Amino acid sequence: MSRYKAIVTYDGSMFNGFQSQKNKNTIQDHIEQSLSFLNNNNLIRIVGASRTDAGVHANGQVIHFDLDTSLNVETIAKSLNFRLPKEIFIKNVTKVEADFHSRFNALYKRYKYSCITAYNPLFRNTHYFLKNLKFEKLKEVQDLILGKHDFSSFSKFNEDVLNTKCNITKSSWYLEEDKLYYTIEGDRFLHHMVRYLVGTMISVMNNKITINDFTNLILEPSKNTNLFKAPAHGLNLEEIYYE
Repeated sequence: MSRYKAIVTYDGSMFNGFQSQKNKNTIQDHIEQSLSFLNNNNLIRIVGASRTDAGVHANGQVIHFDLDTSLNVETIAKSLNFRLPKEIFIKNVTKVEADFHSRFNALYKRYKYSCITAYNPLFRNTHYFLKNLKFEKLKEVQDLILGKHDFSSFSKFNEDVLNTKCNITKSSWYLEEDKLYYTIEGDRFLHHMVRYLVGTMISVMNNKITINDFTNLILEPSKNTNLFKAPAHGLNLEEIYYE
């Protein structure tokens, strides 16, 4: 029995998120079903590094699984892709040490949020349309997120999550013609955290809350905030970094 690591990319538009759920269409279920063909139709569980929500995309999701096979890694990847829906693709498979864990061994992750300022239906599943843009306002708040903070204000409350501190090492808005992008890197992220951060920064841009309000959400975290959450379809899990 060997352990394998795979990098997965997917268009999350038609799925109910990554993690397996009863009677739901999830990415995990599709990959596990495809893997079962390499294991005499017996189920093989995979572990994902990130439990992306319904509608969220990924270019660099990482999974691990255990499999007893004589196939090489290239053939494993081809076999999986042959049976996966076209919205999911295994970019590569590598053999790793038996103690490798896709989630617990991750050092930090990078997410990218995509917006568009001139409506185009071709981007309706990947970009959030913004009617107004005050770019300098976004630049003013982006650096307030940097460092280690309690991000309770920017997450879906879960009483089982005891540690709500995350160390953010990159937070940056940038423009490319009519596209607006936000990139964030950190050692961990809470449930819905990136979407709440993006939505709240857009609220600052639209003068719905002040920069001081935003700062107080970081300095005085609360579990009962009522913030705007940016739509799922603009979010992409770009990459997960390991040693």
